Amino acid sequence: MRTLTVLGSTGSIGTQTLDVARMRGWRVATLVAGRNADLLVAQAREFRPDLVVCDPAALDRVRDRLPSGTRLASGDEAVADAAAWPVDTVVAAIPGMAGVPPVRAAVRAGRHVALATKEAMVVAGPLVREEARRADARITPVDSEHAGIAQLLLGERRDAIETVILTASGGPFRDGPADLSSVTPQQALAHPTWSMGPKVTIDSATLFNKGLEVLEAHALFDLPLDAIDVVVHPQSLVHALIRFRDGSLKAQVGPHDMRLPIAWGVEGVARPALPLTRLELDGAWTFAPPDHQRFPALSLAYEAGRRGGTAPAVLNAADEVAVAAFLDGRIPFPAITAAVAAALDAVAPEALGWDAVQTADAEARRATRAWVEAHASAGG
Repeated sequence: MRTLTVLGSTGSIGTQTLDVARMRGWRVATLVAGRNADLLVAQAREFRPDLVVCDPAALDRVRDRLPSGTRLASGDEAVADAAAWPVDTVVAAIPGMAGVPPVRAAVRAGRHVALATKEAMVVAGPLVREEARRADARITPVDSEHAGIAQLLLGERRDAIETVILTASGGPFRDGPADLSSVTPQQALAHPTWSMGPKVTIDSATLFNKGLEVLEAHALFDLPLDAIDVVVHPQSLVHALIRFRDGSLKAQVGPHDMRLPIAWGVEGVARPALPLTRLELDGAWTFAPPDHQRFPALSLAYEAGRRGGTAPAVLNAADEVAVAAFLDGRIPFPAITAAVAAALDAVAPEALGWDAVQTADAEARRATRAWVEAHASAGG
């Protein structure tokens, strides 16, 4: 029986991971979540893990409600302990910069990490890979696009590859309105294809999420940045493609169901049978280049990748602050990307290191908060 730790168990990826665990009979040894106490307790009662970790603010609502034999803990050290727990696979699904230290703890402990926390590779990819090499840890992607790339690379010569192509749905504003300055958070959260958390959904609306995925692919698969392209594919059925130097294309195709890449991330080439709806080969599939002028966040991600060092950490931190400000109604939608661009200009990149990443993250957040304050007071 495969044993699992789920970091971020009450989020979108976490709940779908537990859905696959039910299908496959995986034993869930550790659950880590934030403040959603009721859902966390329900998960613990069903899966009866050895350890549950929650946000300190949720302790009183979780304590005394857990099954016998399940230990409760809280705080950053407890999260790191859970990430290093002796299991077959750690599903890393804590979003944002908060998810990076647990990923580091998991790879340092030599665990197999099924990675949904893309920020770990975005802000510290070479550092994470070096930690994994030293500890003989293994990392497999859970994002549908990167799981697709991993499958496409199997059995292929790397020198035969010309370009890796990530597909983007285009988000809720792919076809309009022409003026994005007055769109609301509710409109931006209405994703046409995927069900995701609010931060990722807003990032999809700006195409920033695709920029993060470009940087993740760059670090995860050791691909040249200029060999990674993005194409808008509204049907979200082709998840990734490889163009070979002879001109041929190879695609990974599947329904927009995150349980498939989750199962791949955990069990890989075994491809166990899953009771999921099969994709009918029907209808038209369309592809178009992204509009970089309308969605400049994608170009910003490439720019951060070219600057290197801690620039991607600055990019990521600035976006977290700017998205929160948009969701709070403090800045308009286009100001998200403007704030990120300002932070990239304000915080010079340093050589990559764990301390440098933390410093860049903190400086970028300060710079972005200051930018938001200045522009919010002027009405955006």
